Amino acid sequence: MSKQFDEGSFNLDPAIMEKYKDIITYIGEDASREGLVKTPERAAKAMKFLTQGYGKDASQILKSAMFKESYDEMVIVKDIEIYSLCEHHILPFFGKAHIAYIPDGYIVGLSKLPRIVDVFARRLQVQERLTEQILDCINLTLKPKGVAVVIEAAHMCMMMRGVQKQNSVTTTSGFKGAFENIETRTEFLKLISEKLS
Repeated sequence: MSKQFDEGSFNLDPAIMEKYKDIITYIGEDASREGLVKTPERAAKAMKFLTQGYGKDASQILKSAMFKESYDEMVIVKDIEIYSLCEHHILPFFGKAHIAYIPDGYIVGLSKLPRIVDVFARRLQVQERLTEQILDCINLTLKPKGVAVVIEAAHMCMMMRGVQKQNSVTTTSGFKGAFENIETRTEFLKLISEKLS
């Protein structure tokens, strides 16, 4: 794992650790118990890691690897793993993102698309906004002929609490430019649903 995403590389915030210690106490546990003594520290590190997207600029990540190119067919990166936190309950949701764009003079380094997914996912989120933020960032920065984003995710706030539906999956999508055309959109959706032989 790169240092960029190393949970241990974050500076500890004593205030966050103290809040976690308070929560442990308020729910009726003994924060001084051996198994819990270091939990506030670990939880603070985890929270900093899981919300590191607030300190990053997704558009700059794309701009750092934009290249002039005449290619003008669909580019798809699918099955990008997503891990995020629901802003309503601070519980995880996770799944996959599928991104496509049609270049208009510029392409972007393929690794940058998963990176911008992480920038927006590593915040307190709702899946609908996450989809829109990824879509808008690519559209405004790369200025392609079209861009499409589909996210499929399972939400622990639905699976562990509330309705407790363990097999439910939420799908959100966004389309701009050429992907607003039904034929182009259908081609994209067909391609992301197919497995390579």
